[in-house]
Parts: sequence; C-alpha cells; structure tokens
Amino acid sequence: MYRHDSFDAAFLAERNRQFRDQVARRLDGSLTEEEFRPLRLMNGLYLQLHAYMLRVAIPYGTLNPAQMRKLAEVAERWDRGYGHFTTRQNIQFNWPRLIDVPDMLDALAEVGLHAIQTSGNTIRNVTADHFAGAAADEIEDPRPYAELIRQWSTDHPEFQFLPRKFKIAITGAPHDRAVTRAHDIGLRMVRRNGRPGFEVIVGGGLGRTPMIGQVIRDFLPVADLLPYLEAIVATYNLLGRRDNKYKARIKITLHENGIERMRDLVEARFAEIAPDFDPARTAAELAHIAAHFAPPSLPEAPEAPYHTARAADPVFRAWADTNLHAHRAPGYGIVTISLKAHGEVPGDATSARMRAVADLAERFGRGEIRVSHEQNLILPHVALGDLPAVHAALRRHGLAAANAGLLSDIIACPGMDYCALATARSIPVAQEIATHFERQRLEHDIGPLKIKISGCINACGHHHVGHIGILGLDRAGVETYQITLGGDGAEEATLGERTGPGFSAAEIVPAIERLLRAYLGLRRDRGETFLQTYRRLGPGPFKTALYERDRADAA
Repeated sequence: MYRHDSFDAAFLAERNRQFRDQVARRLDGSLTEEEFRPLRLMNGLYLQLHAYMLRVAIPYGTLNPAQMRKLAEVAERWDRGYGHFTTRQNIQFNWPRLIDVPDMLDALAEVGLHAIQTSGNTIRNVTADHFAGAAADEIEDPRPYAELIRQWSTDHPEFQFLPRKFKIAITGAPHDRAVTRAHDIGLRMVRRNGRPGFEVIVGGGLGRTPMIGQVIRDFLPVADLLPYLEAIVATYNLLGRRDNKYKARIKITLHENGIERMRDLVEARFAEIAPDFDPARTAAELAHIAAHFAPPSLPEAPEAPYHTARAADPVFRAWADTNLHAHRAPGYGIVTISLKAHGEVPGDATSARMRAVADLAERFGRGEIRVSHEQNLILPHVALGDLPAVHAALRRHGLAAANAGLLSDIIACPGMDYCALATARSIPVAQEIATHFERQRLEHDIGPLKIKISGCINACGHHHVGHIGILGLDRAGVETYQITLGGDGAEEATLGERTGPGFSAAEIVPAIERLLRAYLGLRRDRGETFLQTYRRLGPGPFKTALYERDRADAA
C-alpha cells in the first residue's frame, strides 16, 4: 500500500499546525462559530447533534496494522473507546472535545492518516472495491489509480469551492462492488484490444433526488485519466448551480443540460487542457505509485486444516459460506469481518476489536486491512489453512458473525442518535431487524439480501439502492419509515421503488417480516434471491404482503 514520503509528512504537519492555530482562536473567542465553520469543515470536523465529530479519511479503504492501531489509540485517548466505519470507507469519532482535535490529527499524521477533504464542497475521499488487489474477477487493481486521483485532487486550487460535495468511486472488476453508478464520477476498469482503460460514468447520486449515473465515455485510456477528470470537474464547476444547494450536485447539472451537451462540453475542455498534462510524467508517477501496490508474496500453503474444520465444525462452515470470498491465488481467500453482530450498531468497532483485527492482519493477512462501503472490515489475503485460527480469534473478540451479505448485514447511517440532520432513528431499527430475524432463525433461509437504512432524505445509508430500502422521516412529530424495493448498487444499478405509505417505528419490523415471508412463498426455489424474485414478479405481490393488514382492517 502507498506510504507517505517526506513531502506528504511535511504537508500534513503544516496543515495540522494551521488548524491548531484556528482551533485556539475559536476557543479564545477570536473566531466566531460562523467564521470557524468553513475552517473546521476543511479539516473534517463537524458539529453534530451532541458533540463534535471528526471524520478521518481512509483512502480507497486501505489500512495497515499500524494505522488500525493508531485509530484504536485515538478512540481510546480522545473519544469513548470506539469508532464508526462509514459508507465512504472513512472512520468517524463521535465524541471528541474541540481542544483535543489538533492532538488527534497530529497522532493520525504519525501513520499517514488525516481528515482533509472529508467534508466541504470539494472532492471527497476516493472509494474503491474493498476486494481490490485480491478478487478473482479483477481486471486490474484500481487502487494505484485511486491514489493518483487522491494526490491530484487534494488541495486542488480550482476545486476547493465546488457547487457541492463531489464523490468518486473506482472498481477494477466487472462485478461492481463500489456502487460506481451512484457517484458523481464512477470509474469501471475495462480492456479494449488488450489495453486497460475506464468506462466513465457521471451524474450518479442518492439523496433527495436519486439518480443513476450515465456513461459519458465508454473507453478512456489510462493516460488520459487525470485530464479527463479535470475536464469533468471543471465543466461542473462552471455549470453547477449555486443558487440552491439541493440542486447543486452534478446529477442535477447533467439532468438540466442532458448527457450529450455535457459530453460535448467535457470533450471540448479535455481537448483544451490535455496538452498541459505530460503523459510521460503521469506514467512515471503512476508507476511509482503502483510499486507500492505490488501483490504480496503468497506462498503455497496446506489447505487440509480448512477442509477438516469445514467438515467437522458447522459453526465454522456457516461462517466460511458467508464471509469467505474467492481469491485470485489458489489456496487463499478473502475474509469479511462483520461489524454487524446481531443487535450491535452497524459499523462500530471498539478499540479492542480494532487492535484484534490489526493483530490478525499482521499474523495471517500479509499486513493488509480493507474497510468496505458496507461498513465491514476485510482481510484480503488469508491462506485457507489459516482460516480456522482466524475464525477462532474472531470468535474470542465477538467478530465472527456469519452474516456477510445476509439480512443482518445492514447498512445504517447514524440517524437521529447522532446526526443533526436526521429526522428519524436508523440504528435501533437496524438492531431490531437483525435480532428479530435471528430469533426467527430465518436469515440463512432468506439468503442474500441487502437492507439499507437512512434516517433522512440525505440517504447516507444508501437506502435507494437497497434490495429493501428503509427511509426514516418525521411526520407530524412521529418517526415514520418508508419502504422501497428492488434497488441495487451493483453493475446493473437500479433505484428502489417506493411501496406506499410509511410505517411507524413499532410497525416497521413486522412489515419487513410480512415482506420476507411473502418472498419465501413466492420464490421458485432456494437459489432464487429476493432481488431476482422481485424482478421476476414486480412489486404487486410484495405490496399486497405489506399492506394486506391495512386492507383487512379497512374492510
């Protein structure tokens, strides 16, 4: 993985020194909160419902054990002993004191971590496929390109005050695990005539006006990546609306101008600025970056312990069936460490658990950890023969939930428990759904299912692209939950369809149970997933299941 050099270290030290001075001036009253706000947001510091919140960038979701241990230390010394991993592959600390934030940032800088551009109307943390560099279906590791984009976009002088925040996602595999079509720019690695390049998607986004991105270039050579991205963002910077923040995202710009006009403007800008980018220099920098992402040495290892444990231990077998994914190297697997044990807060990890994951990565995972946008942790390179020992260690730390990709693997935003923008709670709903279906022993029978919950229309829980999406809203002082069905964030990305009136907090779990019991009766066989059944039958029978009680009461 990429390691900061002396330039990076000096840059972070100076940036943190400046922010320390800004914090001191806020504390002594020299800066008002209004004056301080843009300064703190540029450094990832929010003012939430109860306290400040510091959002730390984890570029393209990649960490080493030292960085994970530092996150654990920060949580322990300056917060409440835990951190919250987010859908942008970041981590949030929800309870820091303002006076402590400069010390937190200096501690993070010791291991090359920071909070720059995790907020504000700028290019945010670049996210990537969490199986990057390991997945069996991968064309190429996208992380060197993500790092190139990170370096280009950090403190870019033209793009610090965009009309609105701007998000980029990249994947190197045909199967999209990075939700690229729901981003301002999505990049999907493709090959044409043996050459690597990108399908470029623009104008995706969720929130109050969800849209699926459109292809603006079906093949972009690698050499043109930076000037083409610059052309897109520069075009948006000129065209994007600043009169209404709810209409300021590039998805609205694209909708108002159309894909053809956007493409013409971007291509014209690209032709104008491309000569200013030296392809040889970019190639040399990319080669330098790529050297940091060389595949780890993966020696042949005995698989017998894995097969023995799988045959003898049903608990291990259930975990391997859900939390183990195919690796490009024979004899190895990709391990998903679920942060969604039934009844726990999705995405939260204590300092002790962070250290446990760091230890496992060091001992069994070639020193690599990934954070997924689904709020889980990943060990990308684990020998199959080591899996029984890994599983045993995870069980000791309460991290062995066998539910990756299943019903209780729920994405949930912090909701009204933390967020000042939220209008309803998300966390308790996620906890209640998970524990309810655990008691019913239905989760494994239901099979692959993505439930996503947001506590307001900003859609930080990605509910629009959930197979089942839940949106919490305030209706006359009452928390009400709308259900959408059929959303998908993969390569055939689809927005979910709203089913009808919302449900109260007391009604939402029974409504989800009616929905899923209907699915169990409607599917062709156990191999047909919820999403496949929904696409085959449409919303009709599912709406009937959701609202049949209301119709019966009305009759």
